[in-house]
Amino acid sequence: MSVNSTANSLAVQARPHLAGLLRMVTALLFLCHGASALFGVLGAPHGHTVPLGQWPGWWAALIQLVGGALVLLGVGTRPAALLCSGSMAYAYFSVHQQHALWPIQNGGELSVLYCWIFLAVAVSGPDSLALGPLLLRLVRGGSSERDLTAAQPG
Repeated sequence: MSVNSTANSLAVQARPHLAGLLRMVTALLFLCHGASALFGVLGAPHGHTVPLGQWPGWWAALIQLVGGALVLLGVGTRPAALLCSGSMAYAYFSVHQQHALWPIQNGGELSVLYCWIFLAVAVSGPDSLALGPLLLRLVRGGSSERDLTAAQPG
């Protein structure tokens, strides 16, 4: 077996799980931003937190924390990812875009990446690693191995 065919075989086997891994890593990083802003943890500068209820910072951090957790787990994936995407679009156009046209010039690269990745997650829906379909199947009483496998898309 050649190196190329081995690489292709691994890629084919990994493909169903790559979307889930991208969703989970992106959501974890997003969640960390929210935790940092709300609780002053995970590298927040000097333990700085956003004041309770302050618009839009506190609300953005809350969306990052809760939305990030939901998307990370794959529970309520589509609506949570759409909310996360919209919040990053708002952040880009209300904060970054007014300083310069291009994200590289205005410091908005991260907002743009989060916006588009979460939009892709919202459109594609739950993946093979999402807990939402599995939990739904369990709640409906289908907990056999066959049912658990069927709950996983792809």
